[in-house]
Amino acid sequence: MVLGLDTCLNACSVAVLDGGTVLAHASEAMARGHQERLAPMVQSVMAEAGLTFEQLERIGATVGPGSFTGLRVGVAFAKGLGSALAIPAVGVGALEALAAEAGGLVAAAIDARRDQLYLQVFEDGHALMAPDVLPLGTAAARLAELSMGRPLTLIGSGAPLLADAARGADVRTPDGCDARHVAKLAAARSPGPLRPLYLRAPDAKLPGGRDP
Repeated sequence: MVLGLDTCLNACSVAVLDGGTVLAHASEAMARGHQERLAPMVQSVMAEAGLTFEQLERIGATVGPGSFTGLRVGVAFAKGLGSALAIPAVGVGALEALAAEAGGLVAAAIDARRDQLYLQVFEDGHALMAPDVLPLGTAAARLAELSMGRPLTLIGSGAPLLADAARGADVRTPDGCDARHVAKLAAARSPGPLRPLYLRAPDAKLPGGRDP
């Protein structure tokens, strides 16, 4: 039994899986308020699945990139629950979880603002590049280099910003990562330290010294 959590983007998503079977799933669009909604959603999903927390074997949580506050909420919750239950808490990249929504060639892109994108490209589930934060022009060039004109899916809040560089692409803009994919990815990897993925320092300043 694996509990999947996502609080990195503009949604709060929770799912519990038994192997490849989804027992229960819930998702709510929200830019803020993950801290207040996460625990009640987890309780509700566990009740819908007919499980006790002691039956869980692993927890998967998105670790970024994304909202600094949101990802800290998910990581702290996963660590705390995992420690209480003495089970592993496993980190899953938000770009990887987004890309799991589609097959074939997939570019997961999150709007990092300041004319930048968080970008990672996958083919049939295999990463063709490490997650990175890039200026829009550099991201478009990297995408063109890796796709070589082949059909692809653009997914994430940054997908529309790359649409001109990949004409004809299937563009998708979900509010967040699907916790069902998070749980599935977490179940397939070895446990390791659960740490936020910061591709850009959370205290980075805008030009002129202004906060992000």
